[in-house]
Amino acid sequence: MSNYFKNIFLEILYTILGSLIMAFATAQFLLPNHLSTGGFSGIGTIVYYLWNIPVGTTNFVINIPLLILAYLKIGKYFILKAIGGTISLSLFLNILETLPSLTEDRLLACIYGGILMGFGTALIFKANASTGGTDLITTILKKFNVQIRTSNIVIIFDTIIVLLSVLFFRTIEVGLYSAIAIYLMGKMIDISFEGINFSKMIVIISDKYDQISDSINKVLARGTTGLYGKGMYTNKERTILLCVVNRNEVSKIRKIVDEVDKNAFIVISNAREVFGKGFKEGSDIVENNLEKI
Repeated sequence: MSNYFKNIFLEILYTILGSLIMAFATAQFLLPNHLSTGGFSGIGTIVYYLWNIPVGTTNFVINIPLLILAYLKIGKYFILKAIGGTISLSLFLNILETLPSLTEDRLLACIYGGILMGFGTALIFKANASTGGTDLITTILKKFNVQIRTSNIVIIFDTIIVLLSVLFFRTIEVGLYSAIAIYLMGKMIDISFEGINFSKMIVIISDKYDQISDSINKVLARGTTGLYGKGMYTNKERTILLCVVNRNEVSKIRKIVDEVDKNAFIVISNAREVFGKGFKEGSDIVENNLEKI
């Protein structure tokens, strides 16, 4: 199977699986407990309790004008995937909402609903697809104005929908629990793309940089990079060491530096993703990601 058809197959698989997980999270956790993570499913929840119209049906109907507008402004290939995602999510919602809910505890519902919604949404994003709703609105608006910040649009729409839920169900708890679900959804999307094994980037400022670099190389088999630096207070030029390590190696680095120079200055920060020798071997991953931007 060529890479082209393999990518098509994976995009279809991710879209269907992501839609199924999102529908399960909505129908089994969020909907029965009046909760929402924003989006059109939040509107569907209100309509469901107002007129007993299935959430999936409402989701599909609201998305029709957006899909038509997107067809006129965006490429046909994206629209095909957006239609597929919207139909899949709507069908799964209508099927799963007929099943008994798994819990009536709002705290459990917002936690598991938020996590599953995030995981399902991440799969949709990995497929470069859409299930309609606010992400499709942002895509359309960016065609009119590329300077628009996607995150701002999503936050505004989701906030409005959650506030409408609070007003409709007449309880602030709906909004508070929904906020937890939205937060967990966002964190889950980050974890799905970036993983949980964050590396650490360490900056070491010391006059004994040669000894520290040699010790790190011998003890941990990690390379370091010397960067040009200048102390603006002392007006003294110096070499600054830059090193990227796994989290479990940070304490070893600190011990090495402390043994060589107790006056060394160390800055430790998270490195979300690291590609290269000793870490992710991912040149093709980078290329694929660049092609998607």
